[in-house]
Amino acid sequence: MRIVLTRFLTFVAALLFASGAFAPHAFAQSAAEYPNRPIRLIVCVPPGGGVDTVARIVADGLQKKFGQPVIVENRGGVAGNIGAEVVFNAEPDGYTLLAAQPAPLTINPLLYKKLNFDPALFVPITIMTTVDNVLLVRKDFPAQTPEEFIEYAKRSPGKINYASQGIGTTSHLTGALFETVTGARLVHVPYKGTSPALNDIIAGHVDIIFMEFASAIKLHESGFARILAVATTHRIPSLPDIKTLDEAGVKGFESSTWNAIAAPPKTPDAIVRKLNKAIAEVLQSPEAAEHFAKLNLRASKSTPEEAAAFIKHETELWGGVIKAANVPAN
Repeated sequence: MRIVLTRFLTFVAALLFASGAFAPHAFAQSAAEYPNRPIRLIVCVPPGGGVDTVARIVADGLQKKFGQPVIVENRGGVAGNIGAEVVFNAEPDGYTLLAAQPAPLTINPLLYKKLNFDPALFVPITIMTTVDNVLLVRKDFPAQTPEEFIEYAKRSPGKINYASQGIGTTSHLTGALFETVTGARLVHVPYKGTSPALNDIIAGHVDIIFMEFASAIKLHESGFARILAVATTHRIPSLPDIKTLDEAGVKGFESSTWNAIAAPPKTPDAIVRKLNKAIAEVLQSPEAAEHFAKLNLRASKSTPEEAAAFIKHETELWGGVIKAANVPAN
């Protein structure tokens, strides 16, 4: 019986090898033929957000370039963890990808005691877009310049309250970063999302919020609120007269919001690079540039290695802030 079984297994192995299933070039062949069926792009936020908008622009471009459907599927919830888990457990064949804001790739592993995925094992493909964060204040806030704001914040501990889109979001951690580097003490007021936070800024119920420029500019232009400073080390070209916090004395202050595309662990390098090249071409296309200009977004052009290094840097940055501010884990 054992001899018969051994011969049968040997016969099956020979057939598989002959078919190329175990051939060294099997992955190379699949990469060359990729994609030959629909791609799922899992967006880990509900429809309508920044990463969702950018992901749909990229999906449309890839569909035209590859000649295969690229289906955007929103799997929001738990700060992006639900969608990230779906992709993490998918086959590493390039047909299920993750479009994510910073949280599930950098911040969540520092804030959640248990995750059903390891963010460090995702394979970054590229950073799609970035947008500067700014300091937005209620329209009648007493400080008129970044310098006045910093001075007022330092000499008035507990007097300034700042809104955020929720605990652990970039807006929350940027406020915590400001406290850490300046010694100021602000009062954090977390909201469930951007809209309620901005509604209370407009109504004057809260004083300030650190948030992405693309969303803040409309309130600034309409006079419902004021952009008082840029939260990065460079000024925004469309607002050349507004200083950065770095220029106002908070040296090296840097906070931006970005969107990335990543693949499941162990996705073949050849597929990752094919996707990186195609996405870069989409992001640099005139059609995408027109969309991004309307949204006040900057297209990025990063290699997989550059994307991985950037995500690692962001994880270390916010990890230090979370530790310094004693942000509790969920």
